[in-house]
Amino acid sequence: MKEKKILDSKPRSPLRQIAMGILYFILVVVALLQLYPLVWLFLLSLKTNQEVFGMSPFALPKSPRWENYINAWFDGGINQYFFNSVWYTIVAVVLTLILASFVTFALTRMEWKFKGVVLALFMIAYMIPLHSTLIPLFNIYNKMNLIDNPVSIILSYTTFNLPITIMILLGFYQSLPREIEEAAVMDGCSVHRIFFRITLPMTAPVLATTAIINMIYNWNEFVFVNTFISSEKWKTITVGVNNFVGQYLTDWGAIGATLVISILPILIVYLFLSDRIIEGLVAGSVKG
Repeated sequence: MKEKKILDSKPRSPLRQIAMGILYFILVVVALLQLYPLVWLFLLSLKTNQEVFGMSPFALPKSPRWENYINAWFDGGINQYFFNSVWYTIVAVVLTLILASFVTFALTRMEWKFKGVVLALFMIAYMIPLHSTLIPLFNIYNKMNLIDNPVSIILSYTTFNLPITIMILLGFYQSLPREIEEAAVMDGCSVHRIFFRITLPMTAPVLATTAIINMIYNWNEFVFVNTFISSEKWKTITVGVNNFVGQYLTDWGAIGATLVISILPILIVYLFLSDRIIEGLVAGSVKG
């Protein structure tokens, strides 16, 4: 039987090699298609308006205009927008992770009457379209004097990221062994100490995953900032691109430079931490 299997497998090996070669070729083509917009955007950031409209989109700039980045960073105020994006993102991510961890711990480790209803409400909230909430949120923030205030942005980011964060944490919490927590209870450990000293440290992998996902969403968000913020000093980098669009003239090189600056943090984080995203998502899918 073994010899028969070996003989049967030999004719298939060339076909498998061809199939793998085709698969790798397709993957390379897909990768190039994914990378091309980034390369094109980088080339755009080094061109003048005349080169953008007078040359082929595939053409290299005659003389790279690195000053586009200087103009975007200083003259266009991108440095302020970049700083706003950073601290909005960090504060919202921290708040989201803390609140989502509290909720998930209560849903998976405590017995109380309406926890099923609370979980259902969070799942329903996940299905609500963002744009349908803009007018109600604007009215609420306006009554609370939070329009043109960074608090409105941080609250919006935190609220809309809570449902998906709780969904990811739920699977991981359900896979955690309860024996450690039960032993801590037997030793007289309080609920607060169990959460902060035992459960929270064990959820570090999935917290890293949700932090990256939330960071990407918060960094790229446009609608909330464009709706609730009017002052230049509170705008983020995604909205600040509009500064280079004028009624009679648009500086496309500066726009390209701004977009390159805006995507660099996300690219760097994803390149170095993409494995943590997959690890955290898969960790809660297998119990035991």
